[in-house]
Amino acid sequence: MHGNDLALEAVLADIRARGITEIVNLGDMVSGPLDARRTMDALMALDAVHVLGNHDRYLIERPPEKMGSWDRPAHAQLDPAHLDWLRAVPPTRVYRDQVFLCHATPRHDETYWLETVLPDGTVRMASLEAIEKAAEGISQRLILCAHTHIARAVRLSDGRMIVNPGSVGCPGFRDTHPFPHIVEAGTPDARYAILESGDGGWQATFCHVPYDHEAMAALARRNGNTEFASALATGWIR
Repeated sequence: MHGNDLALEAVLADIRARGITEIVNLGDMVSGPLDARRTMDALMALDAVHVLGNHDRYLIERPPEKMGSWDRPAHAQLDPAHLDWLRAVPPTRVYRDQVFLCHATPRHDETYWLETVLPDGTVRMASLEAIEKAAEGISQRLILCAHTHIARAVRLSDGRMIVNPGSVGCPGFRDTHPFPHIVEAGTPDARYAILESGDGGWQATFCHVPYDHEAMAALARRNGNTEFASALATGWIR
């Protein structure tokens, strides 16, 4: 979500309209130049299963003066009750004994799982060998991750499936690790995924939900983050 309360509201409305009642949230809930308080209030009131993202961890582990440009403004909007709630959220968990949940990879909340970054900044799909290496020891047939904001499903050699639903509220960002690179979704829509279990195993449906992204882009601009505003307005970093 990254503090994008309007995108969250749109996704939740779409989920409810489809009659879906089981929701899992894969972390990075509020950091960014948007509305951390409203987003956190909505998540705390939601009947859902949550795991902690790396930016959520920064909010509860670092003093404000050592936080990054996304975390510091979010932290300033939060009350102690919000932070206490985050402290109780685990970094990984198993849902209904069937689904493994994590933010990035099972062991590291800052590591890309389904993608890799080349020295020239190209972001491409990781090798099957690398993806499977990180999945060792996980017995669940469905594994959910996030972090890269790139919607993708990967079927492993043994039939397990790893799904990244994409980002509800942040369709693009710039990062420097392990090499400088940009991630862009190409549209400003809010994203989530529907997971269904059937006779053929788990299936994923990726959903793009329009919402008032221009309002959130305007908020990012007012808060001094033009790059975030560009991603919200267009899905591209410009």
